Amino acid sequence: WGKLLFCNYFLLIFDIVLIYLYTMYKSFESESYCGSPRMVATPGDGTTVSDGSYQKIAMNGREVYKFATREVPRVLNEAIEAADLTIDDVDWLLLHQANIRIMETVASRLGMPMEKVITNLADYGNTSAASIPIALDEAVRSGKVKKGDIIACAGFGAGLSWGSAILRWG
Repeated sequence: WGKLLFCNYFLLIFDIVLIYLYTMYKSFESESYCGSPRMVATPGDGTTVSDGSYQKIAMNGREVYKFATREVPRVLNEAIEAADLTIDDVDWLLLHQANIRIMETVASRLGMPMEKVITNLADYGNTSAASIPIALDEAVRSGKVKKGDIIACAGFGAGLSWGSAILRWG
C-alpha cells in the first residue's frame, strides 16, 4: 500500500504542477506585466515588480517527439528495475495521452504490444495533466485493469519534465 499511496501522491503532484504551469501560461498571454508596481517577498528587502515581459510558450512538436520517445522508455526501464521487475511482469503501459505515435514508439522500444497500452486518446484527445488519471479510471471501471495488475506509468509535460511510477493495482 505504501508504494500505491506514493504513486497516487506522485501523480497528484505531477497533475497539480502541470495545471499550475498551464494557469501561469494563460495569465501571461498578454506578454507583459500590466499591473501596478508591487512589492514581492524575496530574501532581503524584497523586490518591486513594476514592469516586465514574457514570451508565449510554444511547442516544437518534432523535438517533443524525440524527447519523449528517448526519455520515457529510459525512465520506465529505470522504474521497472527499481521495483525489481522486468518488462514481462508489466500487465499495462499507461502513458501521458499526448500523441499516439509517441505511445506506439515507446511501447515498441519497451517491447510491449499496443494491446497492453491503455489509451483513450482517440476518444478525448490530449487532456493534458488529466490524461493518465482519466485513462486509468476508465480502464479500472471497464474491468480491463484488475486487482494485482502491474501498471507502468509515465508522464511528460511542460518544460520537458517527466516522471514514472510502477503500480500494483488493488
